[in-house]
Amino acid sequence: MIARRNILLTLRFAGTNYSGWQVQQNAPSVQAVFQDALERVTGVRGEVKGCSRTDSGVHALGYCVSLHTDSHIPPGRLQDALNAHLPADIAVTACREVAQDFHARYSATGKEYVYRLLNSRVKDPLAPALSHRVGYKVDEKLLHGQAQAFVGKHDFAAFMAGGSDITDTVREITGFTVHREGEYVIFTVRGNGFLYKQVRIMVGTLLAIAVGKLPPGCIPGIIAGKDRAKAGKTAPACGLYLNEVFYS
Repeated sequence: MIARRNILLTLRFAGTNYSGWQVQQNAPSVQAVFQDALERVTGVRGEVKGCSRTDSGVHALGYCVSLHTDSHIPPGRLQDALNAHLPADIAVTACREVAQDFHARYSATGKEYVYRLLNSRVKDPLAPALSHRVGYKVDEKLLHGQAQAFVGKHDFAAFMAGGSDITDTVREITGFTVHREGEYVIFTVRGNGFLYKQVRIMVGTLLAIAVGKLPPGCIPGIIAGKDRAKAGKTAPACGLYLNEVFYS
């Protein structure tokens, strides 16, 4: 029997206290906490489909979840009820009914990530887990120019962390910008899909260029070489945000 409704919800969360979205056996996850709230509201611990996995400590401004439910609660009231049962670091920001065959992950046509870098000699005690801090001067204009080498359809094997069983490492980056907002340098990357820790490795490679560990102009060669050891270190998870998911 097909459930009566398919619901799409958009979540915002600080990932600091979680092992990522996906349920983990011995660690807290955003999915488990969300399902706890859903069960309290609807009486059923329903299956939920997340738009992607997220690493431990990664945040989201627009994480999408779809679920089938027999509940008759209208979307607006469902959003409010879930928020009443969710902790302060997770919120439902939107809720609407979608087609029965919609899937938060498989219906997505692309995603946008933002990486926040605090470029300051002084730490920010109010947000140490919400950005990555470096004390050296970052030339955001240089890095913006270097980032354009990522744009296009490439084999990004050199920018995938170990531990993934994915064999097709070709992805398309449709946009990559680097700009400054006061003491923060903001990296924004959009693509049709991303490999395991790809965004963090791309940011880490740009930061290696910023400090002279890698030379300007090296990115095309790293892409062509498909060797993870040639790219920069993986930037810390605390600066990464899933900003938006795109659907046709």
